[in-house]
Amino acid sequence: MTMLSAEALKEIDRAIAKYPADQKQSAVMAALAVAQGEVGWVSPEVMQFVASYLEMPPVWVEEVATFYNMYDTKPVGKFKLAVCTNLPCALSGGERAGEYLKRKLGIDYNETTADGCFTLKEGECMGACGDAPVMIVNNTRMCSFMSDDKLDALVDELKAEAAKGGK
Repeated sequence: MTMLSAEALKEIDRAIAKYPADQKQSAVMAALAVAQGEVGWVSPEVMQFVASYLEMPPVWVEEVATFYNMYDTKPVGKFKLAVCTNLPCALSGGERAGEYLKRKLGIDYNETTADGCFTLKEGECMGACGDAPVMIVNNTRMCSFMSDDKLDALVDELKAEAAKGGK
């Protein structure tokens, strides 16, 4: 039984092909990203599947999935908002942006809105300290200089996208 589509498996196979045949476990990060993109989060079953597919011990997959904050080991909302709160961003508005989103969404970090639309996370350094405060939406969309007005506009845009059924 496979838990991923043929397209997802082809994508993982492309990642595996980048490494010597005896080092296919090197594709674990890519495989987890593909699986999370398709399933929505990295459940224990997903980790087990990836481990089996890459022929590696499941605990190694779990170590990767729990170390990096881009992998979600619990279900998240349709839109995961990760606000950088590392020191440079924190000093340049990251903490303020996070607190603003907590109030606006009515949730704390690591919580999801009742409608399942938003999950709020503290993010690690995103490598854009000069653009602080910064955040990433669903691990793919970087947002810079996030003032209250820009946060309002982003939340409104994402709510509208969710209402249309998009992601």
